[in-house]
Amino acid sequence: MHDSTDEHLLKRILEDNDQLAHANRHSFEHAGAFAVNLMSAPGAGKTTLISKLANELRSERSIGVIEGDMVGDIDAQRLRDAGINAVQISTGRSCHLDAKMISRLIDSNKSPAGDLIIIENVGNLVCPAEFPLGEHLRIVLLSVTEGDDKPLKYPVIFRNCDAVVITKMDLAELVDFDFDRLHKAISSLNSKADLFKVSAKSGEGIEGFCSWLNDKCAMSLKAAEATAHSHSH
Repeated sequence: MHDSTDEHLLKRILEDNDQLAHANRHSFEHAGAFAVNLMSAPGAGKTTLISKLANELRSERSIGVIEGDMVGDIDAQRLRDAGINAVQISTGRSCHLDAKMISRLIDSNKSPAGDLIIIENVGNLVCPAEFPLGEHLRIVLLSVTEGDDKPLKYPVIFRNCDAVVITKMDLAELVDFDFDRLHKAISSLNSKADLFKVSAKSGEGIEGFCSWLNDKCAMSLKAAEATAHSHSH
């Protein structure tokens, strides 16, 4: 009976989160924004990659960042110091952002402005997987220093993403990382996920990844604009 009650409660929590996530997505689109949920384990390089993306896309996109961490605003401050509009959400004991936290930020009119909103989720390969936030794109980062076995250990987050970005490629020769094994694992879980190899330090792969992201953003914003236009007539 106890297990059944817990399962029912979890199902209700996830359903409520999904409803709020849908509303959040509508809010982003109404504001003319494309939202990206960036997820990874701690130390995979999310904040550093965001800085690179902002610098690379600065001439084409206005970028805002929602920074999620359990405590502190170290990463948000790093981004602000780099001239990036970043807003902090401290999750406290929660190991992930959820749709309610994003909804509160939107309702308080504190969500950062921009046509590309990057949400840096709490560093975790487990909890964020089942909590959509209202994003249009879900991207998982995996550094070469973490090992190529992570998709098999944490399949849910890799199964439910649009792209996997392998980071810290400048260190690839120093660690035992099997790209073929990684590719097979990701393909078995999610054959539609795009795969990128990047190094924020050397710049490897950054241009190609930025181009892909910019195209996704442009297509989504164009589709949202067309839908809004049709509803107004």
